[in-house]
Amino acid sequence: QVQLVESGGGLVQAGDSLRLSCAASGRTLRSYARGWFRQAPGKEREFVAAIGWSDGSTFYTDSVKGRFTISRDSVKDTVYLQMNSLKPEDTAVYYCAAGIVIGRTSGEYSYWGQGTQVTVSS
Repeated sequence: QVQLVESGGGLVQAGDSLRLSCAASGRTLRSYARGWFRQAPGKEREFVAAIGWSDGSTFYTDSVKGRFTISRDSVKDTVYLQMNSLKPEDTAVYYCAAGIVIGRTSGEYSYWGQGTQVTVSS
């Protein structure tokens, strides 16, 4: 049984930073690409960032480029999302996911965490 557990969400003000973590347990997912998605109230889940586990290649959605950084710790089997200069429009539930190949669509990921709430006040 694979589990992805997110942590690090919270309530912050615009301009603040947060770092989300996503730890895998149950069995190793070290060969799997990881992604972060988010879903705001009344909106569809959208891609935020992804990282290839073997080569560390990264992708970001345009709205977070230059502000968010995805990284991974191979020893801990954990992926991080450092979020700087947060904006109210970043408010959403953030989900981490793992998949065999790196991608920008939710269908490319097999395993999902339960999400962590990020709220950015203006």
